[in-house]
Amino acid sequence: MKRTSRDIRTANRYGVLRHIVAQSPVSRQEVAAATELSLATVANLVGELLDLGMLVEVGYEDSDGGRPRGLLAVNSSGGALIGVDVAETYIHVELFDLALTVLARADEELRPEENDPAKVVAHIAAAVSSVVEQADVAADRVLGVGVSMPGQVDREGGVSVFAPNWDWHDVPLLRLLAEHIPHPLHLDNPLRACTVAEQWFGAARGRNDAVVVNLGTGVGAGLALGGTLHRGVSNSAGEWGHTTLILDGRQCHCGNQGCVETYVGAPGIMRNLRELSPDSPLLHPDDQTATIEALGRGLAEGDPVAAKVVQATARYLGAALADLINLLNPEVIVLSSWVAAALGEPLLIEVREAVAVRALRRPLANTEIVLCPIPSNPVSLGAATFALEGSLASVGLKNRRTAPRNRSTP
Repeated sequence: MKRTSRDIRTANRYGVLRHIVAQSPVSRQEVAAATELSLATVANLVGELLDLGMLVEVGYEDSDGGRPRGLLAVNSSGGALIGVDVAETYIHVELFDLALTVLARADEELRPEENDPAKVVAHIAAAVSSVVEQADVAADRVLGVGVSMPGQVDREGGVSVFAPNWDWHDVPLLRLLAEHIPHPLHLDNPLRACTVAEQWFGAARGRNDAVVVNLGTGVGAGLALGGTLHRGVSNSAGEWGHTTLILDGRQCHCGNQGCVETYVGAPGIMRNLRELSPDSPLLHPDDQTATIEALGRGLAEGDPVAAKVVQATARYLGAALADLINLLNPEVIVLSSWVAAALGEPLLIEVREAVAVRALRRPLANTEIVLCPIPSNPVSLGAATFALEGSLASVGLKNRRTAPRNRSTP
């Protein structure tokens, strides 16, 4: 679809704010250089963001004998954003100020029997209400709530199209959430959320081509190609977890056999452990979180069974990542989400070795494989940026402040 001038302006506004969030305080000239926009365009967009209360002037810097340059920073008190990370076993919610600093957190456990849409929505609403109350933020200061849902999501229609681990099909999630949450809502999935978070604050910053691999109960790959989040024609790009790794292999919730997810997602890793050591005390048969955490502790303590499980898992993961490297030739692959965090450096080392066996030499030489460097939850952080992006896209300058105010010129 061809982008309109409004789309381009919205993207430019988003890019300017993203750079200022990451680099505050910063001059208009520095923003123009970093975004490759003209100084006049930057000055225009900065003016809009100042009028909206998203930015503030914070002083001046010398400019090699010329007129001092005005410095800009994000107005952290200019509004609040909420990011919701919904996984198969938990809901994690964070409330951020406009500088993307966490002000409040809330967690809700999801038991296997609680995957009915109404129950999931009730848990999300309770956690959102909790963070707003904790942060003591007025409802009209919440610019939006970004909600990351597992599986395939129609973000425009607000529908959970297919969540295989819950057997959800075409659930009108946005409508259900809107009955309980009185803020603008923005729906997407963790692949996109993790990728956006990495582009803003993580290993994908400044990279044109990046893959962010989400390792949790489900598995997928967020794609940033040419510096832009790649969604595909139906917002379904990145379902790498449901590509075939082994013909006639393990049965997957999606209905196929041998999917990547069945070998490297949390339930698949549990099966790897069960096949290697059925009686291992590391195995918690009904609790994938406890099992992965036990494996992480076992790795730290030198447990040989834990080491073998990670080696086996890394063989599968390495083969699947080699396919991504050969196909996409990315600058960086980021291993993200809670499974990657729990297994950490030992998993990374084994994965790098496994990839080296299978990837073509030239693309591999230009691909860095790293763990997610973001210290907080990347999914909720990325979901909050969906809310920020949605707020900027819907501006239309309707909320332009009309009070006169002195503004420095570039």
